[in-house]
Amino acid sequence: MSGTTAVVLAGSRPGSDPLAAAFGTDLKALVPIGGKPMVRWPVEALLASPRFAEVRVLAQEPERIGEALPADPRLIVQQSAATIAATLERMCFDPTVHWPLFVTTADHVLLNEGMIDEFCDLVEVADIAIGVVERDNLMRRLPNSQRTWIRFRSGAYSGANMFLLGGKKVLPALELWRSVEQDRKKGWALLWAFGPANLLAAVLRLRTIHQILDRIGRRVGVSVEAVDLSDPLAAVDVDKLSDHDLVEALLAERK
Repeated sequence: MSGTTAVVLAGSRPGSDPLAAAFGTDLKALVPIGGKPMVRWPVEALLASPRFAEVRVLAQEPERIGEALPADPRLIVQQSAATIAATLERMCFDPTVHWPLFVTTADHVLLNEGMIDEFCDLVEVADIAIGVVERDNLMRRLPNSQRTWIRFRSGAYSGANMFLLGGKKVLPALELWRSVEQDRKKGWALLWAFGPANLLAAVLRLRTIHQILDRIGRRVGVSVEAVDLSDPLAAVDVDKLSDHDLVEALLAERK
């Protein structure tokens, strides 16, 4: 997968972000953690990987975000659209973008080369791949962790903020995502958007995560796969103060 473009979404949600405000900034991506601005952690992990020809960081205020990042010829910091889905949609029409796209977020502070390698190595032939972590896996490592879980016959899963978009064929899926983007943390709202049958199957736990994603993909004309990651820390991002405290402790432990 050498030559892939890595994308770090470093934009801000509308309104004030409580985590950013707690650290005296208006940009969550600039919140300090482990002695660095948050966004610098995933960017450095991506730059350390030989898999990526370039790393694009997308934000509403690219100049300010760029000042927090290392100097590297593979690094591009540019203006994002108002939402995540709109930002990725715009990339579908950018002739300078090299596909596929590996997408992650500025708050994925614990992202490392091992997670990147496992995700990319496990991706099969799919238009969209979604990194996930199974609940029991995470609970064994962090029994008090608070995550958003969606339950299937095969278990409960949380997203790992790692995606692979194979090409412009994903555009219809991005358009549907945009229609429910404000509910992206509410798993049931997402399943409803992709069809009541999928919602009912998930509620009754009639299908595995792979069966649900296969049906969703067929509805929008793309192939979708879940990549179950072995490192439970892949599901840990920094959304609130308790996450910040947890990740500070995990970074200290990693050192």
